[in-house]
Amino acid sequence: MTPARILVVDDDDNLRWVLQTQLEEMGYSVVTASGGEAALAEMDREPPSLVLTDWKMPGMSGIDLLDRMRHLHPEIPAVIITAFGSIQSAVDAMRAGAYDYLTKPIDYDELGLSVSRVLDHFRLLEEVRALRTSLDRKYGFENIIGHSESLLSVLDMAARAAQSNSTILIHAETGTGKELLARAIHVNSRRREKPFVTINCGAIPRDLLESELFGHMKGAFTGAMTHKAGKVELANGGTLFLDEIGEMPGELQVKLLRLIQQGELEKVGATAAVKVDVRIVAATHRNLKAMIEDGTFREDLYYRLAVIPLELPPLRNRQDDIPELVQHFFRKAKQEQGRPELVLPGGLLARFQEYRWPGNIRELENVMERIVVLARGDEIALADLPDFLQRERPAVDVLQLQLPAQGVSLDAVEKDLILRALDRFHGNQTQAAKYLDVSRKALIYRMEKHGIRRRGEDEEAAT
Repeated sequence: MTPARILVVDDDDNLRWVLQTQLEEMGYSVVTASGGEAALAEMDREPPSLVLTDWKMPGMSGIDLLDRMRHLHPEIPAVIITAFGSIQSAVDAMRAGAYDYLTKPIDYDELGLSVSRVLDHFRLLEEVRALRTSLDRKYGFENIIGHSESLLSVLDMAARAAQSNSTILIHAETGTGKELLARAIHVNSRRREKPFVTINCGAIPRDLLESELFGHMKGAFTGAMTHKAGKVELANGGTLFLDEIGEMPGELQVKLLRLIQQGELEKVGATAAVKVDVRIVAATHRNLKAMIEDGTFREDLYYRLAVIPLELPPLRNRQDDIPELVQHFFRKAKQEQGRPELVLPGGLLARFQEYRWPGNIRELENVMERIVVLARGDEIALADLPDFLQRERPAVDVLQLQLPAQGVSLDAVEKDLILRALDRFHGNQTQAAKYLDVSRKALIYRMEKHGIRRRGEDEEAAT
């Protein structure tokens, strides 16, 4: 490991030599300068890890040097040495940009601790910056793969919305990348330095969701042995991503509405509200407008959440993106499974485009991993694909669709197909979904989208 490079600046030749000797014995690489101008020239030549400078020097003082460094080399930390060990001199040094200060005569144990502390602190800051840069590359809008018009229009709207504090509601099927889009919004917002906290409202038991979301006080209920901060409090200053918001119970919808309107939360067992500043991004695969009609979702909360609504398209509506996604997940799986030699012939890509992908991008990623793991040779063959990709799908034109001159509503066609399929199988959703080559969950999503009630619901509503 390369030793840290320290620049010692002092007009006293003896002290400069002693400091150099002591620091080199501690394992550091040391260069010296007799004044401010020489120090700046050395920094321009090769920036050091740390500058150790005297306060009182002829010409450019240590304070003047720190002021120049703040504009020319703000990334380099500094420790200042002074013979005037007063509180005021310490305050002046810190105001000028020094991270720490030492008084003469110098205690060399204290010198070692100070240098080590400063270098460790700035090394950690650099690691955080590198991590944040890596996360930005991973979660930026440019890394959401695809160039289809339907996707790019959503990303354009999301990028513009990211700079605001407005709430955002992402509507999308399961597996389309809702959380990835929410992270990209956070990374490109003014809150990017603060936390991004997620909670899946459908994955936590209803009786625990309030505590997870808002936190609780010690003794609030059996088992509450300590105070606990909830997800909202942990996200203070940043972004809270509420996935599957449609699964949130009605009593919690009221508390969430209060959070959005007043910026307040009340922990379970608390007697007073706590002020917080969070930006809400919510997501759902459900038809919230239909739930409003059914009385299972609050209309006032919906409009508070959907200030900026984003509709993330399912993979079947992004056929042009499928080859790029296939290649991306293929490369990823090869690296993870240690099979760099594996080849995917371009002739097989059409098979992936013909399939409807009811599980969307998540299903595609899992399928690519399965193919890489189970492939028999160094080149993927048709026989290596799952059965549903090997089967030829009948061409759409066998439906004998008649296209009217005045145009047609795609939503109306989809709704009609669903109704016909349900009628064909006497309301059996599993059989209708299989006939339409989608999952049962995807069929139910589309039924909710088009306001198609499941068999038995009308009777239940009438009772």
